[in-house]
Amino acid sequence: MNRYDWSRLTHLQLGRYAEYFVKMEFTLFGFDVYSAEVDDKGIDFVIRRDERYYDVQVKSVRKLNSVFFPKSKSDLHDNLLAAVTIFQPFQPPELYLIPAVAWYVPDALLVSRDYAGKQSAPEWGLNLSQKNMVLLERFAFDQTVNDLF
Repeated sequence: MNRYDWSRLTHLQLGRYAEYFVKMEFTLFGFDVYSAEVDDKGIDFVIRRDERYYDVQVKSVRKLNSVFFPKSKSDLHDNLLAAVTIFQPFQPPELYLIPAVAWYVPDALLVSRDYAGKQSAPEWGLNLSQKNMVLLERFAFDQTVNDLF
């Protein structure tokens, strides 16, 4: 049995795994991690280090596709972070950390969708594709965490 056979996990199990994985990675960097009792604001947990706090929203995907954050729950502020975990078959998870303010400068990876006149709610998005992976690399978890402090 392969350790990284992510197909064994349900959607909910994969999301829970991603959340715990991200929490442990922050812990390795010396952050205090506080779990949210209720996830009604789009915040999965809060981290703290050196009196600075950050809200963290975790997203997980099995393949490269679109990821979105509803604008109604994801107001862009400088202490909001999006932790994106990519689960490729038979590979360890790939972790990226995107400061929410990065969406102020959209590009092929980071998008803003308002859907004016449509039924879909406005959202901040990530266009995850093989082509855009080079744009995602600037948000590698280890690098972004070091940049925070």
